[in-house]
Amino acid sequence: FLLDSGTAYPVLSGYPQYSDDKEYVLVNNKCQCVTVTSKFVPSKENPDEEILERNIRILVPLKARENISDPLSPLRTTFVYRMTELCKKCSPVEIELGGETYQAQQSTSCNEPETCYTYDRNKCYTSTFPFLYHGEVENVKAALTPASCFAD
Repeated sequence: FLLDSGTAYPVLSGYPQYSDDKEYVLVNNKCQCVTVTSKFVPSKENPDEEILERNIRILVPLKARENISDPLSPLRTTFVYRMTELCKKCSPVEIELGGETYQAQQSTSCNEPETCYTYDRNKCYTSTFPFLYHGEVENVKAALTPASCFAD
């Protein structure tokens, strides 16, 4: 694992200021199996004061492949997590400037492909397999995540 802790500061800025006992999900990245949550807890030094506690949960998939769409690719041995990439928001938001509404993205690195360590069940993944049919080998495309590749 490599957890790039030097860039964790962007997570710290976008927290709603509530003082109830709820835990808030700041990041839920199903592609890289990471969840970042935060909640207010009583301070150990001063019980009358609350401090913000953040939890980072990383699930490392067993037998993950370097190329998840190729079941024959080598097993992945290195997993890299950068908080700035996990926290980027690429869906456009509407902002109002000078009485006019504009579409804006909250991140500048949205065109770079995301490295997935497991299947995102909302995306369709396929792979080509050799298939022996009537004595001839044909390459056939098969769905690795059928539920997301075919309509109901």
